Amino acid sequence: MKFLRAIVYNIKVQAHAIWLCARDPKLGWGPRLLALFIAGYALSPIDLIPDFIPVLGLLDDAILIPLGIWLFIKITPPQVFARNLAIAEVAGNRPVSKVSAAVIIAIWVFAAFTAAYYLGGKSWL
Repeated sequence: MKFLRAIVYNIKVQAHAIWLCARDPKLGWGPRLLALFIAGYALSPIDLIPDFIPVLGLLDDAILIPLGIWLFIKITPPQVFARNLAIAEVAGNRPVSKVSAAVIIAIWVFAAFTAAYYLGGKSWL
């Protein structure tokens, strides 16, 4: 189980480094666009194969994201990726606030119910 957690952690840190590389002015436009695509796909709730399809839904993420990370590392200058990877590793070791996460989720739920109330004709409550 520790092996899988290490793999997931490494992919998370590398995806964050790719996002940082996408914003790096020392990188050309081609790699920057690829970085935005990879980071967007990794963070997007919309997948090529939806996650609710057994096995295939999660398998596309398990193959496409690491493949995109590998391709990006191959076309990026090593010093640019190494610098952003170091920043991402520091950010990955920061403590996580569960209270803050709960507050943000509560705000989104409140916003969704408020929007549904006003857009839905106020009749469903």
